[in-house]
Amino acid sequence: MDDLFKLSMPWWMFVVRAVVVYLVILVFVRLSGKRTVGQFTAFDTILLVLIGTAVQNSLIGDDISLLGGLILATTLIGLNYAVAAITTHSHKAAQLIEGAPVLLARDGEIFDTVLRREQIGKEDFAEACRRAGCRGQHEIELAFLETHGHINVLRKDDR
Repeated sequence: MDDLFKLSMPWWMFVVRAVVVYLVILVFVRLSGKRTVGQFTAFDTILLVLIGTAVQNSLIGDDISLLGGLILATTLIGLNYAVAAITTHSHKAAQLIEGAPVLLARDGEIFDTVLRREQIGKEDFAEACRRAGCRGQHEIELAFLETHGHINVLRKDDR
């Protein structure tokens, strides 16, 4: 029973490890694009699981205690809360961490190079247009890839 609370390293090392791994993963996620969980492919899900497995030892080291896991969980939840609070109160921080919306189409012209750069398939874009009620690309006034990964399409007659 004593082993549940016996740490293999000082408590603050868990916090440092969690902060470093969180920040590195945050940067990687930011660089990887704007897909939302609902848009994950099977490959994205596999990658997410493998990243979690890969960074496990970076977080926990040789520690198998309950207390070590609780320190990590508390630190990660705290970091997530702090990032949310910072991005809520600072436009510059939000833009740095979350990015900015990307213009995908204007006045019926679809920007194929932007779709490719943002890794949006033609079918995904067409689906977003259908959800917006567009019967053809001529009805598109503006289309944006939002920071949370959803595609918003504004029709010309929606003004």
